[in-house]
Amino acid sequence: MQDDIKQLLQNYHPSQKTVETLRSQKLIIFAGTAGAGKNAIMNGLLKTGAYHDIVTSTTREPRENNGVMERDGIDYHFLSTDDAIAKLKAGEYIEAALVHECVYGVLASEIERAAAAGKTPIVDVDVQGVHTFKALSDNVTAVFVVPPSYEVWMQRIKHRYESEAEFNEAWPARRLSAIKELEDALARPYYHFLINEDLDQAVHSAQGIAEHDDSFSQIDKSYRVWVERILHDLKSHS
Repeated sequence: MQDDIKQLLQNYHPSQKTVETLRSQKLIIFAGTAGAGKNAIMNGLLKTGAYHDIVTSTTREPRENNGVMERDGIDYHFLSTDDAIAKLKAGEYIEAALVHECVYGVLASEIERAAAAGKTPIVDVDVQGVHTFKALSDNVTAVFVVPPSYEVWMQRIKHRYESEAEFNEAWPARRLSAIKELEDALARPYYHFLINEDLDQAVHSAQGIAEHDDSFSQIDKSYRVWVERILHDLKSHS
């Protein structure tokens, strides 16, 4: 069955109906380095009541996080492998990928749910997922969140680990991943860079980006220079 899924994903294309559903409504995508705070910004937007959080689907089993079991339809849409295969064959996924032998993806039905609620859909995906969405629709606004500086980013990252030794073990791979993500983002013309120094201000800025057409201003250019500086600092520290 895994071979069948891999074949389906390798040749996957969303149906025309799925593409039309995606194009029918503005979608705000958030990407960014780990520790940048994109989830906190998204939560701030959701509190306004004007946005709909896109729930990803997965074929893995629900897990317990901090003593609480994940909930279907809230943390993820938990699908059987057979259901995922049927949806892949029908082209119902906007994008999908195999991660640790499980199918993860975003279904067009989530865009429909946002439209029915009269809300703007928002989603957190990796940079490759952003490319997929942007290739399918011009009605997608991409926001890349970064910390205000290399030093602040390091502080935030270190807080995620219980010890300095644990951080030092994970840091080389995390550093290379962040460099790749920043380089990729800077190479794309469609990202609005968002500096998350003060959370309330970052949420306000995210609202401003979401509520306007996908045009770029002088502040976008200055933020791009800011991100280039962070990338330079990141490369300078091994």
